[in-house]
Amino acid sequence: MKFGLFVPQGWRLDLVGIEAAQHWGVMAGLARRADANEDWSSIWVYDHFHTVPRPTHEATHEAWTLMAAFAAVTGRIRLGQMCTCIAYRNPAYLAKVAATVDIVSEGRVEMGIGAGWYEQEWRAYGYGFPTAGERLGALREGVEILRQMWVDGQATYAGKHYTVDGAICAPRPLQGTSSAGSALNGIPMWVAGGGERKTLRIAAEYADYTNFDGAAAGFAAKSAILKGHCDDIGRDFAQIVRSANYNVVIGSTESDVQERLAWMRSHYGQVGLPQEVLDKNLRDLAGGPLVGTPEQILTRLQELEGLGMTYAILNFAEAAYDTTGIALFEREVMPELVDRADHGHLWHLGRRR
Repeated sequence: MKFGLFVPQGWRLDLVGIEAAQHWGVMAGLARRADANEDWSSIWVYDHFHTVPRPTHEATHEAWTLMAAFAAVTGRIRLGQMCTCIAYRNPAYLAKVAATVDIVSEGRVEMGIGAGWYEQEWRAYGYGFPTAGERLGALREGVEILRQMWVDGQATYAGKHYTVDGAICAPRPLQGTSSAGSALNGIPMWVAGGGERKTLRIAAEYADYTNFDGAAAGFAAKSAILKGHCDDIGRDFAQIVRSANYNVVIGSTESDVQERLAWMRSHYGQVGLPQEVLDKNLRDLAGGPLVGTPEQILTRLQELEGLGMTYAILNFAEAAYDTTGIALFEREVMPELVDRADHGHLWHLGRRR
């Protein structure tokens, strides 16, 4: 199993109380920490502009700016967004941005992509809020443009949602070209979301990775539907790595776990969330599969691995303030699961070696 770590960027109210001038130091420090531990394969941020579970005036740092910054201050770890909203940036422009970050990072970018869902945010920034079908149609067109830009070095496409005419991607991303100059698949594509008719169909066609429901029953059900789409189009289901996101609340004892949950209630209470919203947020956190002692969390991850979940991307709500939970997970859970055979690989000029 591989592991990714969400770096707090504010979206989940995970920088509250820290002065803005200190935000980058906190984020960069956590990125470097993960970079130094080869059991972590990747770091991640969210592509959002306003906080959840409610919009507030607390900080939310922009995802692709952070991608470029992380590229400059790390040297090994891979860099992802979960996930970039296709409608927030023209896809030809987005392909250029991602290609530049891939150059800066020397071939370490992961491309998370999705149709978007946060209606308040869409409307606040002037994007309107198209129907789900329209957003998914834009996603399908967008991923085709991304692939053309990265693999062919330019894109020409006339669709319902996007039209580009000879948009050039020079240089192409390092991961888009072999050392001999031949075209490969481009930056790895993560298609996020579990929509059964359209999103998972798009994933079957384009994704190197998927990211959907992390609970055991939901994960198994979405996996079966994804396999059906792969069978329909003649793609090998095993080519797609299936991942999920998890909130981790870990403690050496049940009492320690409850103390962390109590801290979270106090922390989220600082921003004046309505009581019903605060209560729901805490219920959702406490009810997640990776809440418990190291032994309990290890057992649940082993069960999920048996269902085909081989890439877990983890969020520790307290990471900006306290890294002891991360350290406990690193010490007592990761060594039992991590894919050490993959350690030491280099992504360079579009190939593993």
